[in-house]
Amino acid sequence: MKRIVSIVILLLVAAALLLLFNRNAGTSEGGAGAITAPGPKFNRPDSPQAAPPAALERSTLADELNAPGSDVQRDLRLVTEIVATFRTNFLQAGNPTGTNAEITSALSGKNQLRLALIPPDHGAINREGELCDRWGSPFFFHAESATRMEIRSAGPDRKMWTDDDVAFAP
Repeated sequence: MKRIVSIVILLLVAAALLLLFNRNAGTSEGGAGAITAPGPKFNRPDSPQAAPPAALERSTLADELNAPGSDVQRDLRLVTEIVATFRTNFLQAGNPTGTNAEITSALSGKNQLRLALIPPDHGAINREGELCDRWGSPFFFHAESATRMEIRSAGPDRKMWTDDDVAFAP
């Protein structure tokens, strides 16, 4: 009887150690069986050196925005594509909302996933944090619904709501 109890205790201890080992391996950085999500990795708070957050991956969606060989219609299509890509990653939220600066902030990585569809240092973002057209005027974003966004450029006269404005809503 003592032998059976000893074996059972030994098996329980072995199972507990195995469980503990697997739990630690799954939570350590780069450990065998580690499950990692996209985005920055942080060291455990009790580690001696906390690593800085990893750099955001650079998106290429906005690379051609306001490019010299292109036109405003292409720019508006690109911004619409960027907004649509954002929307597919935040299905319940839909379009980014708020002012131009708030929308630009969300599109450039200040969101729950740290998803930067427009690099924060993109030349189309002005000092106020607004996404601008090729003439330097901030785009006007009008969310018509959670899944439809009209984007408007003031055009070459840089005045919104005049005859040379260009708007795009897919």
